[in-house]
Amino acid sequence: MYNNLRITGLASPFDTEEMVGKLMETEKVKLNRVEQDKQLLVWKREAYNDLNKDFANFILNTRKEFGLTTTTSTGVMVSNSYEKLTWVKSATSSNESVGTVSTTAKAMSGSYNVEVEQLAEGVKMASSSNITVEGGTKDNLASQFGLNEGDVIKFSIDTKNGTKEFEFTGSQSINDVVKTINNAKVEVGEGDNKKEVSLGVRAVYDANIDRFFFQTEDTGKEAELSIKADDEGSKKFINGLKLNHDGNAYVIGEKYNGQNAIINFDGAKGIEIGSNQFTINGMDFNIKSKGSFTTTVDTDIDAFYEKIEKFVEEYNKLVEKSNLLLTQKKNRSYQPLTADQKKEMDKKDIELWEEKAKSGVLRSDELISRTMRNSRTWMYENIEGVEGSFKHLTEIGISTEKFSQGSLGGKLSIDEIKLKEAIRKDADGVLELLFKSPDYGKGELEGVTSYKSDRELSSEQLQAKRKQSGIVTRLYDNLILGMQDIINKSGIGDDSNLYRNVKSNMLIDFVTKHSSISMIDKDVMKLESKIDDLNVYLFEKENHYYSKFAAMEKALSRMNQQSMWLMQQFSN
Repeated sequence: MYNNLRITGLASPFDTEEMVGKLMETEKVKLNRVEQDKQLLVWKREAYNDLNKDFANFILNTRKEFGLTTTTSTGVMVSNSYEKLTWVKSATSSNESVGTVSTTAKAMSGSYNVEVEQLAEGVKMASSSNITVEGGTKDNLASQFGLNEGDVIKFSIDTKNGTKEFEFTGSQSINDVVKTINNAKVEVGEGDNKKEVSLGVRAVYDANIDRFFFQTEDTGKEAELSIKADDEGSKKFINGLKLNHDGNAYVIGEKYNGQNAIINFDGAKGIEIGSNQFTINGMDFNIKSKGSFTTTVDTDIDAFYEKIEKFVEEYNKLVEKSNLLLTQKKNRSYQPLTADQKKEMDKKDIELWEEKAKSGVLRSDELISRTMRNSRTWMYENIEGVEGSFKHLTEIGISTEKFSQGSLGGKLSIDEIKLKEAIRKDADGVLELLFKSPDYGKGELEGVTSYKSDRELSSEQLQAKRKQSGIVTRLYDNLILGMQDIINKSGIGDDSNLYRNVKSNMLIDFVTKHSSISMIDKDVMKLESKIDDLNVYLFEKENHYYSKFAAMEKALSRMNQQSMWLMQQFSN
């Protein structure tokens, strides 16, 4: 609102400022109403975005808790990724000094005998005796190895990753050699796949014992190491390291390989593996020494139950918040405050007022209602194509809570005894019921891949996908659809990265089809334009009132002057 310096009330007994102010209060009613409408939209946008963040965090946090970290760009879990879950089965080793074991859901329950005949090793070399020549110092290579001052040391190292050439002068030190070798990189791959990787060898010089150590980073037969040098000065340096491999002096130019681990796993004898960490039948082994141990694998019923229980608790929190927003009554006695009203209140009173004024901004909202309604419906449908014992949520002891007055329902409850019995009976079947992926590329989903967004599917394909998906998979899919609807309605706020973590291409439609402007944003911009127009109108209206009063003042002033002239005439 504009404000000009005005001098009024000089010729009349009226308080012009007060009178114009009262007249403008009536005129400002419409502006106040539009500004209140705008504020309600802003609050509605904030409430949408707040709930959408809860949806996103629910998906991300429960994925992480389950260990379902591998998803496609559309937010879909990679097929059968639940087989890699580490909390389903537990495994123990009878002799952890020989080997330890952990397991995934894929492992079969039972006991297995493991015998370690040989550990995997890389290529190891070490100085057989002190490397500093008699009378030499460790200050530089020339002194330490008895080289001529002008000698340039050139050699190459070959590993499974590639070949790297090195060059040093006599003035450099053995520590320079160690640092350069350890930082060496080689290029692997071709074209767009070309990248730099470590040469794959580690060097150490221990000055206290005056010995040099060489070792490949990799283990197994594929690990290789060869050092080549041509000129005499370079050969003198390499030989001066006095490297020894398996009790024999190192030969310049000769290739040395590591060794595989050799194990016997139950009836499978002589299994060769290039590492001491390996996986067999869903069990992850870490062997440490020769010897034998027995590993026992069984379903961890308590851990399994706790994962599902925590998921249900988090889902119920989401349902509770959504239901609260949908049923919260609007408090029509508390409208958004005008600027003039805020001037008369302190900060705390404003906060308390606005808290009540925000109540019910999403009452009976269709987007949220549809999302939560679909979640309930989809979870209660049978799953098609299962191989396990269960195809409905109630078969494992999970159902919806009993209806209570004033609640929209939808929360889940767990029958602990029934769920634990289902886990004991068929743990794989419970996993399939929860996490099954659709049969992409087959039947009704022919030509459909996991990288295709649900919005690109026909209604028949979407229905087929839902029927073939596990309960958790369905829930995530439905929440992602709801999140996209809310984004189109209210925007993304400051949370674009959060949404991309849920589904990397979630914002494509919002950006390309909606130009990153939500429906509420458009409505707010229209109201802001209307507010600007009303402010111009009020400015002109206020000036109009002041001009009227100014004219009246002018007329009264003229009348006063005439009256005074007449009085002077009569007195004369």
